[in-house]
Amino acid sequence: MKVLLVFISLFSGVLLHAQHSIDALLKANNEDGIPYISVTEARMFQLHNKAIIFDAREREEFEVSAIPSAKYIGYKGFSPEEIAQTFLDKDKLVIVYCSVGIRSSTIAKKLKDLGFTNVKNLYGGIFEWKNKGFPVINQTGKETEKVHIYSKMWGKYLEKGIKVM
Repeated sequence: MKVLLVFISLFSGVLLHAQHSIDALLKANNEDGIPYISVTEARMFQLHNKAIIFDAREREEFEVSAIPSAKYIGYKGFSPEEIAQTFLDKDKLVIVYCSVGIRSSTIAKKLKDLGFTNVKNLYGGIFEWKNKGFPVINQTGKETEKVHIYSKMWGKYLEKGIKVM
């Protein structure tokens, strides 16, 4: 019984540390005023087709896996003009994500500057999405466990799934 209690205590501490780490990471790197949306709330909007979901990672990351129904818009190659011409409903909820929520914050700010009125940054990005057990799909639309981690440093935030670089 004591062994079980010690294990539970240690495991809980690890989970709390991981969550606090991502909290600190996002707090230190996102100061652009774009509000977050939790992965649970985003999942509800996604299931009911009530949001446009944009993937702000690089193409090679998107090709490994993406949130179902997400549209690739990239980061380095992001084209504000193309987005403005393609997505005309600027009042619809827009959810932007990347690996953890830093690059998506930058793109979300650019979308807001384009006139989109309801832009949210997915808290914890695709890593948090996968960590909560929500599905990701590959290029062919099939569910996969693989998630591109961008780098080993960022990969520490992905707790579930197969890490790919």
